[in-house]
Amino acid sequence: MAVAFLTNRNGEVLLLQKPSTHAFLPEKLVPIGGHMEPDELNDPERTIIREVKEETGLMLDKLQLKYIVHRLKADENEIRVQYVFFANLKDNVPITGEEGELCWIRMKNLEKENVSETSRAIASHYNEHLENELIYTGTMKSDNGKPTITWSVLEDWL
Repeated sequence: MAVAFLTNRNGEVLLLQKPSTHAFLPEKLVPIGGHMEPDELNDPERTIIREVKEETGLMLDKLQLKYIVHRLKADENEIRVQYVFFANLKDNVPITGEEGELCWIRMKNLEKENVSETSRAIASHYNEHLENELIYTGTMKSDNGKPTITWSVLEDWL
């Protein structure tokens, strides 16, 4: 998957409210994004550019990869990888919601909203480390039954 946290200068992030009938994360607030198509597997940025256009009508040109999250879905025998991009939107950019209701939520308050555990962990980490340009990789796991992510900086060993 590839998702984008689209922020504005007021410290808010644009989220999509999933309808209750949706099969994936019903009724949750989610960042803009979705599954990668087979021809996009080596280019997650291409995925997020397509998804943002489909879900908001926006054409983005400057994205920053900030997180790569790994998760084992044991019941489905699947390893999931989520590429998380950030982009700052200019003021007065027209936004249309084709796949659900779009809303602005303060990034500092995101942890308290009805979001997925992955989004909650990303928001918490981002709010503590927003001043740097590093890319983080995270592994989702259980901490006494509560989902958590262990973060590391993604860097070259040279």
